Amino acid sequence: MSDAPRSIFPHRHLLGIEGLSPLDIQALLDLADEQVEVSRQIEKSKSSLRGRTQINLFFEASTRTQSSFEIAGKRLGADVMNMQVASSSVKKGETLIDTAVTLNAMRPDIIVVRHHAAGAVHLLAQKVDCSVVNAGDGAHEHPTQALLDALTIRRNKGRIAGLTVAICGDILHSRVARSNMILLAAMGARVRLVAPSTLLPPGIARLGFETFTSMEQGLKDADIVMMLRLQRERMNGSFVPSVKEYFRFYGLDQEKLAFAKPDALVMHPGPMNRGVEISSDVADGAQSLIREQVEMGVAVRMAVLEALASHLPNR
Repeated sequence: MSDAPRSIFPHRHLLGIEGLSPLDIQALLDLADEQVEVSRQIEKSKSSLRGRTQINLFFEASTRTQSSFEIAGKRLGADVMNMQVASSSVKKGETLIDTAVTLNAMRPDIIVVRHHAAGAVHLLAQKVDCSVVNAGDGAHEHPTQALLDALTIRRNKGRIAGLTVAICGDILHSRVARSNMILLAAMGARVRLVAPSTLLPPGIARLGFETFTSMEQGLKDADIVMMLRLQRERMNGSFVPSVKEYFRFYGLDQEKLAFAKPDALVMHPGPMNRGVEISSDVADGAQSLIREQVEMGVAVRMAVLEALASHLPNR
């Protein structure tokens, strides 16, 4: 297998799933499938990003996603720098634009950005010369999470089209839900949204998604049950009566899972709140794909970095 990046992805940046065609998504998933095999070898290194500089710029703490991007970049041969935002000039009052200009002067090739504000990654992409990857911006999008979820589903079910996927929990605050809704619908899945009415975005039913406030009804005959983290840090006010009540009605346990198809698979983007969104016996059970999602995360991020590298100048 050649390590030279192939031009399979027509975009300079990956800022969201919105705007990608089904062919774009399929191309990234196919490339990620190849990266899974690379990651399972004893020798995991490639040279497709050798000599390239990747900066991971995380304005929000994220051990899981940041580590996944770091491993992905290093397996492709990139020089990876994790910018410590907590001790950076940003904390001293520097604006996002000033940060972008400063980083641009260091001539990176790819910047991976997570920011608490929706749209911040798009703004930064306009100010730098390199490729930008959205690692999560506010409640807007988290495209690599949706891609790794899709890869996990495709490898276990053999397809995405025609499957019924129930996305359950804190839809309102979830960028994971938004990116997954766009991707799964584009790839032909039937998407259900299951949540208390306080955690469903206003007007979401008008976009064509089925909505349910009952787990039993929303999970009925589902192929995939995708649980979401309850994002209490993004809540200003009371959206659920209590954690205990939330688990009683919306936490996934064996009793609720029984409403889905017998071969239904369970997913969660992590980190999990056991006993809040999901019971331990379901999270660790035979139907759970949660650990596989983490492995697919590295493969998808390798695929995205390699696809964007094919558009870098001076090659």
